[in-house]
Amino acid sequence: MTTGKINVQTENIFPIIKKFLYSDHEIFLRELVSNAVDATQKLKTLTAIGEAKGDLGDIKVEVIINKEEKTLTIRDKGIGMTAEEIEKYITQIAFSGAEEFVNKYKDKTPETNAIIGHFGLGFYSGFMVAKKIEILSLSHKEGSKAVRWECDGSPEYNIEEATKETRGTDIILHIAEDSEEFLEQERIDHLLHKYCKFLPVEIKFGTKKEGEKDKEVEVDNVINNPSPAWTKKPADLNDEDYKSFYRELYPMNFEDPLFHIHLNVDYPFNLTGILYFPRIKKSFEIQKDKIQLYSNQVFVTDSVENIVPDFLGLLQGVIDSPDIPLNVSRSYLQSDANVKKISAHITKKVADKLEEIFKKDRADFESKWEDIKVFVQYGMLSEEKFYEKAQKFALLKNTEGVYSTLEEYAEKVKVAQTDKDKKVIYLYTTNVDEQHSFIETAKERGYDVIVFDSPIDSHYINQLEQKLGNTSFVRVDADVIDKIIKKEESQPSKLSEDDQKALKPIVEETVPKEKFTVVFESLSEKDAPMLITKPEFMRRMKDMSAMGGGMAFYGSMPEMHNLVVNSNHPLISKILNEKDLDKKKQLTKQTADLAMLSQGLLKGEELTKFIKRSVDLID
Repeated sequence: MTTGKINVQTENIFPIIKKFLYSDHEIFLRELVSNAVDATQKLKTLTAIGEAKGDLGDIKVEVIINKEEKTLTIRDKGIGMTAEEIEKYITQIAFSGAEEFVNKYKDKTPETNAIIGHFGLGFYSGFMVAKKIEILSLSHKEGSKAVRWECDGSPEYNIEEATKETRGTDIILHIAEDSEEFLEQERIDHLLHKYCKFLPVEIKFGTKKEGEKDKEVEVDNVINNPSPAWTKKPADLNDEDYKSFYRELYPMNFEDPLFHIHLNVDYPFNLTGILYFPRIKKSFEIQKDKIQLYSNQVFVTDSVENIVPDFLGLLQGVIDSPDIPLNVSRSYLQSDANVKKISAHITKKVADKLEEIFKKDRADFESKWEDIKVFVQYGMLSEEKFYEKAQKFALLKNTEGVYSTLEEYAEKVKVAQTDKDKKVIYLYTTNVDEQHSFIETAKERGYDVIVFDSPIDSHYINQLEQKLGNTSFVRVDADVIDKIIKKEESQPSKLSEDDQKALKPIVEETVPKEKFTVVFESLSEKDAPMLITKPEFMRRMKDMSAMGGGMAFYGSMPEMHNLVVNSNHPLISKILNEKDLDKKKQLTKQTADLAMLSQGLLKGEELTKFIKRSVDLID
C-alpha cells in the first residue's frame, strides 16, 4: 500500500469544486457516466487498431444505487486503469486523459472523435455530492493488477492493490448526508434520461436489493438510445423514422411536426442534428420544448441562444457539435468564431430547406403556411441573410384565401392599387369579421385586401415598406377607401361649409371628445352615412408597443378615432333638415352608434341604450 498527495496548488481545491465547479450539483452524474462511456470508447478504438487484445464482450455502462451502504456506483467495462495511470490521470487535476488519448490516436482511427472529456475535472464533480469516492479498476493490459484508490475530499488519498475479476472501472460514491436525494431511484432515473439519453454506449440502471452484492445486481433497465437518428445518414432514414425520433425527444407532444431538416456538416466545423418545424401558435408562448444541444451525444443544455438566432428558437430538435466551445462545466458557451459560423450555417440550411419545399410542392407549402408564418416573419425581421432567401417563399394571403409571394403580389396590385402619386397601396385587415364592411367596400371598388393577423405583423409591415420601396401598407379601416387610394379629386359635397358647421356640434355630442374627432368627407352616396376610422400611424405604433421595446410609450396613449360624416349621404341631409331638435339628436346618435357598432366599439350601457332606441324607432 502506498500513499500520496494530489497535485494541486491549493489546499482548498475541494471546497471550491463543491461550491463553484458546476452551477448545478446534479451534473456530476453526467460527468461520471460520460467518463465511463469514454473509457469504453477508448477500448473500442484500441481494439479496432489491434492495440487491445481479447474480446470486447459486454461493454455496457451500469449505474447502481446501494441504499444500505449509501453508495452510488458508476461501472464500466472499458479500458481500465493501472496504478500508474490513476496517479497520472486522477491525482493531477486538470490533466485530461481524454485529451491526451485523442492527440495520440487522432490520425489512426475516426473513433477518437467519440471521446467526450476535455478538462480532466469531470471526475472531481463527484465530490459535490460524495463524502468519499473509491475507484476500483482493472486495466485491459495483459498482466495488470486491480487497484483501489480512495479519497475523502481532502488532498490526501490512498491507493492499493485490490481484487477485481472484470476489466474496467467502478466509481463508487459514498453519498454525503446533504445529498441523499441522489440515492433515490426516481431522481437518478430522471437525471440519466436528461443527460445520458443518447450516449453512444448502452447504459443500464438498477437498485441493489437487500442482501445482494453490487456485482450481482441485475441491471436490465436500459436508459438510452446509443444510435439516435441524427447520428445516421439521411439516406438510411424515412419519414416515419424522423417522426418516431421526434416522439422520442418530445413524448408529451401529440402533434407530428410539419417537416424536418437533417444537418450534417464536416467542414469547416463538425455539426450534426435534426431540426423540426412544429405548428407554431400565432401568439408567442414560452418555448417548453427547446432545441437541445449535445456534444458527442452528451446533453449539454437546451439554452441555445448563443448557438442559433432567436427566431430558430421557435423550432425543436437536436444540434450536436464537438466544435462548440464550452467552459469547464460545459454549461456556458464561450465566445468563438466557430459559434458565429455554426449559427450562420444553420440559418442558411433552414432557409434552403423552406425554399426547397416551396419549389417542390407549393400547394403543400401553402397548406402549412399559417403554421410557420410567424417563424418566417420573425426570421426575416431578425436576420438580413434569412430575409434575402425568405423573400422568395414568404407568402401573403388575401381575404379570398389566395396566396402570393411578395413579387407576385407586387405585380398583382401595382396598377390597380396605385394612387395619383404613383405609390402602391397595400390594403390589409387584421380581423376579417370585425372589418368586414370596409373589406367589402374595398372589394366593390376592385381592390385586394391582405390578411395580417400575427403578433409581429406591425413590425413586419414596417420592414416590407422599407424593403419594397414606394409602397405603403394601410389597414382597410384606417380611412375611407377614396382617401386611402387617391385616384382623383373628391366629388363635391352636398353640404355647404355652413351646413357642416351647424351639424358638427350635434354630432360631437354623440361621442366622447377625448376619443373621437368628427370630420366631414365628400363620399359616395353608397358609402355609409358615418364611419369610424383610426389613423394608420397611431394604430401601428400602439400595435408595436404591445411587443415592447422603444415603442412602449405609445401603449399608454389614449385610443383616438375619427368619426367620419359622409356629407353626400341622404340620411345626413335628412338629419340636417330635421326641424325637431330632439329627433335630430336622436337620429344623429343612432347613426353614430351604428358606426360604433360596426367597429365593435359600442358596449355596456351605450349598447343597451342603442338597442332600446332601435326598438322605439321601429315602433
